[in-house]
Amino acid sequence: MRALVGLWLVALVVPTLASARDIYVDNVNGDDRLGGHSPTAQGEAGGPCRSIAKALRIARNGDRVILANTGVPYRECVTIQGPRNSGDENYPLQIQGNGATLDGTMSLADARWEYFRGEMFRTRPARMSYQQLFVDDQPAVRKQPAAGQFPELGPRQWCLVAGWLYFGCDKNRLPQNYNLSCCLHPVGITLYNVHDVVVENLNIRGFYLDGVNCHDNVTRSDLLGLDCSYNGRSGISVGGASRVRIDTCTAAGNGAAQIRTEGFSITMLVDNKLDATSAPALVRESGKVAQEN
Repeated sequence: MRALVGLWLVALVVPTLASARDIYVDNVNGDDRLGGHSPTAQGEAGGPCRSIAKALRIARNGDRVILANTGVPYRECVTIQGPRNSGDENYPLQIQGNGATLDGTMSLADARWEYFRGEMFRTRPARMSYQQLFVDDQPAVRKQPAAGQFPELGPRQWCLVAGWLYFGCDKNRLPQNYNLSCCLHPVGITLYNVHDVVVENLNIRGFYLDGVNCHDNVTRSDLLGLDCSYNGRSGISVGGASRVRIDTCTAAGNGAAQIRTEGFSITMLVDNKLDATSAPALVRESGKVAQEN
């Protein structure tokens, strides 16, 4: 009888695992009216999705979401949430980035700048608690003044003071003469109430809070080979009761921490490259952290 029950369980499990699919995403050639069943367009029959969000809406347990690295950033916020976006111990839900970039910035071409002094101008961005500034799509040099001091900026330097974003121009130039952008969206990838998820090989930048936020109840999940740099607050944040492994990731240029933890979380750090120049490598507000080299 026990053998028959075992065979019955296998019969139920095997089709479920075998049904795991590859869902392809291409933000240049894709179309969110398609099901993502192939990496290239196949007429009306199929082709890649255009957005990661669409792929996750149709993803089931254990599917792989495979991004095309088109050279054009994916400009969206992504949420991985609930049982449908989870996997199991042998078949995790995966997002394979293939080195693509997830970008949370907006152009400042229409911003209202006011003259401050010298060659410095200032504007109030939509998001003021944390920020980053980019010139020609590259991170600008931040020169933050001491508390209570006025900004003193050289050309193409910036700072954030009391909700104002200050920028130093070259002589006889205005902010409108530059290709400037700052953070618009809060978080690149939010994970919430999921288990057995793997996110790998993705560049995440320009979000005013975190590149990745494992918000709560994220278990048996891995962040592998991510570059989470130049976000307003942190590259990666782990909180709540989450249990997360961060492996061979890079974080640099983030505003308050390269990696931060809070709540009752447990974070395993393995062979990461954390540049403490702009902010501490690790800010542990609470939670437990273990390191493996």
